[in-house]
Amino acid sequence: MNQPFIVTKEHRRFTEFANAVRKEKTIGICHGDAGVGKTNSARRYANWDALEPYINKWGPRGEHDAKHYALANRSRTVFYTPEVLCRPKDLMHDIDRWQAKVEICADEHLRSRETEPTTTPIGMSHLVDLLIIDEAERLTPTALELLRDRHDREHLSMILIGMPGIDQRFRHYPQLYSRLGFSHHYRTLGREELLFVLDRHWKHLGQQLDPEDFTDAQAIAAIERITRGNFRLLERLFPQIARVLKINGLETITDDVIEAAASILVIGN
Repeated sequence: MNQPFIVTKEHRRFTEFANAVRKEKTIGICHGDAGVGKTNSARRYANWDALEPYINKWGPRGEHDAKHYALANRSRTVFYTPEVLCRPKDLMHDIDRWQAKVEICADEHLRSRETEPTTTPIGMSHLVDLLIIDEAERLTPTALELLRDRHDREHLSMILIGMPGIDQRFRHYPQLYSRLGFSHHYRTLGREELLFVLDRHWKHLGQQLDPEDFTDAQAIAAIERITRGNFRLLERLFPQIARVLKINGLETITDDVIEAAASILVIGN
């Protein structure tokens, strides 16, 4: 079961970055260490956790259509992760398909609000104005050139998400690099944000976090040391903490519980 999305300061910064890229109709780069939350923020921004399964299903219309049409119109964004061995032709075909379906949904929402019917062709509306590509390291030089050409022809805003150093890689492609308008470094959780996230997890386990309490302070220090503010590690750690508590019949989250939970996980240096 997926954890509820937690709106952090970094997510708000990503949202501001994405809005700026969209407004300026430019290409932006988002880079950060693995697990800090880049993908989660991008999917949240695009409403992709709701839209992707709906579009994939793409069957007879039903009673939930209006909600998804409104989401598509609100985001007007396509989120796409290329395959590992990505062929440029397949990449563009997939993007065209996702873009067309999001535009159809957004168009249906707009039509439902009109007082008079319109005859404007759906496919010509270009309602999608932002394309977010995750795992951008997988893109070949040809794929990057095709995306740059799409940006130039359609003024389609784009965000390329990758690991640290991806901005340096793009320096080797002057035509693409000259069109980069914004670069966003997605950082790990700071101390205050970590406490905010931990408070949510403590409550989920039926407990109250008190940083002034010695036991809780030790637990917080252990989590800081193990995760170093990495959001994905936090999300992986707490199901194991709940498991350790249940197996041992414990009610208090201590540093020993956290160490036991962490020993089950594979955590890189």
